Amino acid sequence: MHIAPHDNRNIPIVDANDASVPLNYLNIVKLQKGQAFTYQVPGYETCVTPATGTVDVEIEGVEYMAIGNRGTDVWDGEPEGVYVPVGAKVTIVCTSDATETFIAGARYDKVLDPFDVRVAEIDTVQYGSDDTKTHRKIKHILGTKYHGKVGRLLVSELFTVGQGGWSGFPAHKHDTDRKDADGNIIETRHDETYNFRFRPNFGSGVQIVQHEEGKPGEAHQLMDGSTITLPSGYHPCAVMPGYEMYYFTILGGLSQRSLVQFFQPTHAAQIETIPGIKDMIAKFK
Repeated sequence: MHIAPHDNRNIPIVDANDASVPLNYLNIVKLQKGQAFTYQVPGYETCVTPATGTVDVEIEGVEYMAIGNRGTDVWDGEPEGVYVPVGAKVTIVCTSDATETFIAGARYDKVLDPFDVRVAEIDTVQYGSDDTKTHRKIKHILGTKYHGKVGRLLVSELFTVGQGGWSGFPAHKHDTDRKDADGNIIETRHDETYNFRFRPNFGSGVQIVQHEEGKPGEAHQLMDGSTITLPSGYHPCAVMPGYEMYYFTILGGLSQRSLVQFFQPTHAAQIETIPGIKDMIAKFK
């Protein structure tokens, strides 16, 4: 589902128990210097990640100061974040002139310990190529290195490298927990939510969602600030020539944190032709 860009007034864009992606949560909070925002999401672990600006984060008496270092947009610096345990009460205070802060969440039923993720701990992978029109960089905020410290939540930022091209290709899906005849996991159920940005910000793109092999699916025009929820289907996206694309990515697993993608059989052979894509797949596990 496509949710058009709008001023959400610090009200969740994807709330707990969302009809489309019940395993995900997304709020985008905008504050001016000195303003505070308090939230609590029972049944969901969350991650506070400033898109721009700097915030102090207090989680039931535990403080993490000066989170975030970016200026004008998501290309202006590196991400940072704070992991928030299930149901914890959180207060975010803006310490820069302004902030736009993502709050990403996934359904979970155990309470773990909070921690912060600083620039030096961001796990980055770059793959694809200009020739294959698939060149992109992924910055994992809550990635593989935090297994054991996080329940079901994966949080990343994805950037196209250069102007124009495809992302999420070869097309893949992750909407069903299933195993092959030998008991090996071949796909996991992970709800996914994106929030898109473009540079210049009047850029545009397209999100494809194909539910059945060989049959037409849906296509959504993406604008700066668009949100996409993905409960099912193969879901590549593309950005127009002349523009760079970014999307903040939330994955919430139903039965495990590690993501196992099932690649669309029609296009799966291209896994062998896109440079570095196997490293990218491994980083989501």
